[in-house]
Amino acid sequence: MKEIVNIHIGQAGVQLGNSFWELFCLEHGIQPDGVMPEKHQDDKSFKTFFFENKEGKYTPRCLFLDLEPTVIDEVRTGIYRNLYQPEYLISGKEDAANNYARGYHTIGRQFVDLPLAKIRHILEKCDNFQGFIISHSLGGGTGSGLGCLLSNRLNVEFSSKSFHNYCVLPSPQLSQSVVEPYNMILGASSLLESRNIPFFFDNEALYDICKTQLEIESPRYKSINRMIAQVVSNVTSGMRFEGGMNCNLREIESNLIVYPRIKNIITSYAPFRSIERAYHDYMSISNMTNKLFDIDSIMIKTDLRHGKLLAGCLLYRGDVSPKEVYSSVRGLKENNNIQFAECSPNSFKIGMNYHNPISVPGGDIAKSNRSCTFLGNSTSTAEIFSRMDHKFDLLYAKRAFVHWFVGEGMEEGLFSVARENIAALEKEYEELSGSETEEFKDPALEKAELKKEPSLKKLEPSLDQNKTSLISEQKK
Repeated sequence: MKEIVNIHIGQAGVQLGNSFWELFCLEHGIQPDGVMPEKHQDDKSFKTFFFENKEGKYTPRCLFLDLEPTVIDEVRTGIYRNLYQPEYLISGKEDAANNYARGYHTIGRQFVDLPLAKIRHILEKCDNFQGFIISHSLGGGTGSGLGCLLSNRLNVEFSSKSFHNYCVLPSPQLSQSVVEPYNMILGASSLLESRNIPFFFDNEALYDICKTQLEIESPRYKSINRMIAQVVSNVTSGMRFEGGMNCNLREIESNLIVYPRIKNIITSYAPFRSIERAYHDYMSISNMTNKLFDIDSIMIKTDLRHGKLLAGCLLYRGDVSPKEVYSSVRGLKENNNIQFAECSPNSFKIGMNYHNPISVPGGDIAKSNRSCTFLGNSTSTAEIFSRMDHKFDLLYAKRAFVHWFVGEGMEEGLFSVARENIAALEKEYEELSGSETEEFKDPALEKAELKKEPSLKKLEPSLDQNKTSLISEQKK
């Protein structure tokens, strides 16, 4: 049984953690106070995420971090307050003020030693530890600054383990802070140089899924956090439950990461259905697989048709049969909307787990007997970075708000270094997509060139006559 440690950083990460453990407790039959009924105790699948303490209660193998106490106080007083050990809920006295430099260089650097000690204490209770799942945002100060600092420190200490970062990125049109482009570029550049594998989400894409598929007029953070929790549950189901073709974190990495720097993952999930629609709609395996590649199902604002797929992973769960899965994947490859890159093996890594997905009672997501998650490494990710680079350049050209970062001990040259690092990443994506190698020829220009050729041929005799006349004059 593989074991995973979850780390939730900042406001977004802590709120995601609430939804994660709400779902994991339902899957393993653990009550909000940490007690497991006897009928579930024979199943040892809980060991991936939980460990049993001396009192016989089951405690999550996780850590909650924030530089200010407001969000973690909600966990301390919430429904699951008796589930967590109080020493693993760590909060500071002042926040990072949406400033990457405060989270990475000043307050975060003073704060990071305590969570590192707690993580070592958690790992002492593990027998077969495989990796970390880190949830945070890249738009805020704590999520980008402290999240990247802690990830880099863990990379040095546990270099042989897996690091999966579930990152909430700034949205194209929805913004909560004017300095989000700075935090995003600085944080993404830091993760790019580490061993961490980022899984990208943004609130705007998740809001659209809530409105179109779950039929929620005004989505809440709790609704979109539960959607991301379903993705994490599917990714880790192969390590917890029995299945015909289970995948662990290391197998997913080896099949998705083609090059060391090209490691940003796009996700989608199906089916997301409202409770009313679930009574009438039947989602077959083929329909579910095709739904994953719709623009409306991608959990970040990008279009897979604008790039080429380097690698893909399809994780099926519940009532599925291998025959139907392979036939639906075969039909998916014949779809012209999906283009594989030349370096791609033109195949999907497939995982199948027979444990049915579970939805939260009273939630917005309808119960289903099967589900599927798509994890893709696509060159269309360059759209996400180019969009944020444009906003970064508009701010940095005027040196707007830079003094707040420099005042926290950060060198101004790090802005240019991070920007050049992301620009080099975009260049690598363009080369892999083959957009520069293919020369574009305008049909109108080709017609104009054809029209010019006869006129040039007509001039050739006159040029020869002028040449012979000049030679005869020279002889005279």
